[in-house]
Amino acid sequence: MRPLFVGIAGASGSGKSQLAKHVVDALHQPAVLLSLDCYYRVLDHLPLEQRGHMNFDHPDSLDWDLFLAHLSALAAGRAVDEPIYLFDQHTRAATSRRIEPAPFIIVEGILAFHQPDVRARLDLRVYVDTPDDLCFARRLQRDVTERGRTPESVHRQYEETVRPMAAQYVWPSKWWAHVVVPGTGGFDVSVAAVLKAVQERVGAPA
Repeated sequence: MRPLFVGIAGASGSGKSQLAKHVVDALHQPAVLLSLDCYYRVLDHLPLEQRGHMNFDHPDSLDWDLFLAHLSALAAGRAVDEPIYLFDQHTRAATSRRIEPAPFIIVEGILAFHQPDVRARLDLRVYVDTPDDLCFARRLQRDVTERGRTPESVHRQYEETVRPMAAQYVWPSKWWAHVVVPGTGGFDVSVAAVLKAVQERVGAPA
């Protein structure tokens, strides 16, 4: 049986990645998580300093061909090797993560609804709607504590690329969603909304 593909999109810092993890844990059948963040293009040919100034919020920063190939493989019941992205180095690691096919494939990323071929594969599209000021506060904390960035670099990147690209590509993608959930507060209500929509699509308890 073909897996059910659930896409979760929203701005950077919206809470979509955490929601995706909660959904995987809440489903009553095996589910795997596929993150678009892992599919940034290889930048080994550029010096590290130059890589840090790339626009990672533009659709062209992603390897869509590889991502689509992996979605097709999982749909056909074949395992894939998801890249491991090194955010402190702005490029991929030499190793990868093996992802086995499962009844539910959860796809998450800021641009999860942007590419028409990807969007067409998503049986359920969920958008996490979160105020921009909260998104920035979360991103600032994450990038400084987890990705080795300075507060100044986070501010600069947010103003130069993150917010403008969100306005151009991410926020409008809300209209492609089947379900819109809030990215504030806890996850109980949002997870319940996603599980209800999943149940409606499979015709049985998720």
